[in-house]
Amino acid sequence: MTSTDEANWSAPDNDGIRSCFLDVGAKVTLRGRRKRRADMVRTDAAALWPPQWRDLLRDWVKQGGERRAWDALLKKAGGSRAHDAWQLLDELLKAGLVELEEKRQNGRWQPIWVDFLEMEILRELCGLTNRDALRRIRMEQESGSFDNSILKPLVTSLTQMPVERAVRRHTLLAALDTWISECRNGTQRDFALFAVGDTKGISNAEWDWFESGLAGLEEIGISRHTPAIWLRAPITLLFKQGRIDLHAVPDCIALTPATLECLTGCEGQLERWLILENRTVFERVARSAPAATGVIWVPGFAPTWWKQAVKGLIIACPASALISCDPDPSGIEIALGVGCVFTENVLTWDPWYMDSTTLSGLQCRKQLVPGDREHIQRLLAKALPETLKELAEYMLSSDEKGEQEGITYEF
Repeated sequence: MTSTDEANWSAPDNDGIRSCFLDVGAKVTLRGRRKRRADMVRTDAAALWPPQWRDLLRDWVKQGGERRAWDALLKKAGGSRAHDAWQLLDELLKAGLVELEEKRQNGRWQPIWVDFLEMEILRELCGLTNRDALRRIRMEQESGSFDNSILKPLVTSLTQMPVERAVRRHTLLAALDTWISECRNGTQRDFALFAVGDTKGISNAEWDWFESGLAGLEEIGISRHTPAIWLRAPITLLFKQGRIDLHAVPDCIALTPATLECLTGCEGQLERWLILENRTVFERVARSAPAATGVIWVPGFAPTWWKQAVKGLIIACPASALISCDPDPSGIEIALGVGCVFTENVLTWDPWYMDSTTLSGLQCRKQLVPGDREHIQRLLAKALPETLKELAEYMLSSDEKGEQEGITYEF
């Protein structure tokens, strides 16, 4: 007994309930107040509770404190559930989950106050989370670490969240960490199935949270829909089960990574590949590129699936590359990443319209923003192609950067 000295409590009755009279003489005069509770917590009978009892209990415990006025609980139940409320109260008392304070009124004992003794057990019984268990889980999560440093901003943001949300999102991050380490690729629904076993199991708010802390989901192999390589190439692609003649495509076409995985070779040759970052510029160049020229769109920082698919394409149809991205710090970074796909397959590449002359000739140029100068300095510490090195140095001296859309491309 905890609420009143144990010596003042009666022996348990047939239901295991003890009573404690609070007013002197109340036991004799049958007036005054008393408390009632069971000695032990027993939840085995809860498995047989009807659904409406669980719903009612959820309404009672999800808001409010551990001590509640019975009138308020009856009001919460409403007239349609008043009978259920009385039955549930009796079951909770027998299970040792509540203590009742009652008052003698009109010859009967009436509940006045209800103390919920095991709030976290009660929450579990009606389908709510056990907050004590969550706090233990959260402490265990905080002692762990992730393999991919790209997740650090999201990990840091967990400290500002309520425990239940932090536990849930830490679980999502653990799945994302594995996804990245295993170089997986797929759609958002593929990742949701991988992470929580349900293709629709990740909410819009959670996807927004991912986006807020990452440069882009596609860079870690997660796309909104099935990803595709957009290209224009006057060649015929060969597969075990057939062929795709791209000569018939006047501008551009999209091929999925799964399609290009099956590529066995090609008919025809290209003089070069043009790789462009800006989608509008890509479409424009794809419509006007000369014969024997292939054109591919790179969606910003090249995700793994894009690199793998393009690798298969250039192995089947090898040619050197010209790479054109925004004349800005990120554009240089993107060009370097794409260039590696070619050099790793013993093909050469060069920057295209990524030089100081192109940047200075743009009608619309932008001033460098905080962080750009540090980015450029990091790039200059690498072994850059001479053209990109000169562009980086010019950006520092002019305090300007630009975008592809203002460039007039000539072949």
